[in-house]
Amino acid sequence: MKWTGDLAHFPYPFKGSTYRYSNNSIPMKQPYCIEVTSSYKKEMLFKRKLLSDHPERCYQSLPHSITGQWEIVEIVIDHLVSKYPQDFSIEKENNSWIFTNKILDEKKEFIFGEKNSLPCEPLFFISQHVQEDLIYMRQRDDNLYLDAGQLCFPANWSLAFNIGMKFKSIHHPIPGFKEEGLDQRILQFLMRLEAGTPWERLNWSLMAGDRLDTSLETFDQWGPLRKQVTSENAGELVHIRVEVQKLFRLPRTNSILFSIHTHLLALEQLATNIEWLQQFYEILSELPDHIVEYRGISTYKKAVLKYLEKQLQQVKTL
Repeated sequence: MKWTGDLAHFPYPFKGSTYRYSNNSIPMKQPYCIEVTSSYKKEMLFKRKLLSDHPERCYQSLPHSITGQWEIVEIVIDHLVSKYPQDFSIEKENNSWIFTNKILDEKKEFIFGEKNSLPCEPLFFISQHVQEDLIYMRQRDDNLYLDAGQLCFPANWSLAFNIGMKFKSIHHPIPGFKEEGLDQRILQFLMRLEAGTPWERLNWSLMAGDRLDTSLETFDQWGPLRKQVTSENAGELVHIRVEVQKLFRLPRTNSILFSIHTHLLALEQLATNIEWLQQFYEILSELPDHIVEYRGISTYKKAVLKYLEKQLQQVKTL
């Protein structure tokens, strides 16, 4: 199943000719935690299969997260109905809700706040209606803790391993994150988020193949492709992967919702945009070794650069 994206709607993540780790969050112009794209139905069918076949790696929660999960259900449904009223609707009579997903032709009646009115936990339920992965972090004791999450499309990390961890512990493997003080600065930024003022950021990586599910648990299925990249096949095989991460303060539980929408674009598609082609070549050429190594690019960086160089030369001869 191919997941190559749409060039016209791809969230290209770069602004300059160099890249370093930073807090690149910006205030959101449209305050919605979700986005429905043309691949919605295909992604939802795939996501539901992952949740059904691999619940232990795709969904985790701690018992005290249920109240926050209901708050996520409320914000996600409200955003779906507000942004896509032609595709989603909600009928509310006190705590009796009827949610309709017209794209999937589904209707669900439940009592808001009553766990037994759903066949599963609230976060698990609503995650089956959005393309985004949903991460719930609770703020307490001057820190953020990963208390629940639905993660079907991770970029080389494990929800099952990280559940219950503090923010800094989760990000500890990132080289330079602690040494440069980014962990503390970003943590303080997140804990100062205010309700009604959401932020978003773009996170990127390169990958061999076009899998959405690149969890640590499935590394044996996608990791070996890194050694198969050549300058001849890089355009088709290698993809730039961009996560649109949105950050919302949930006022009742004083917690944070991270919604993560993953997009993939083959390098051969990226190369058709001459400005992007030149810029990405400069970024990858200059990218520090510790970032290259952490992002798993070292095995095939030279092959990708050679491919990009060839595309640039062809452009110059036109």
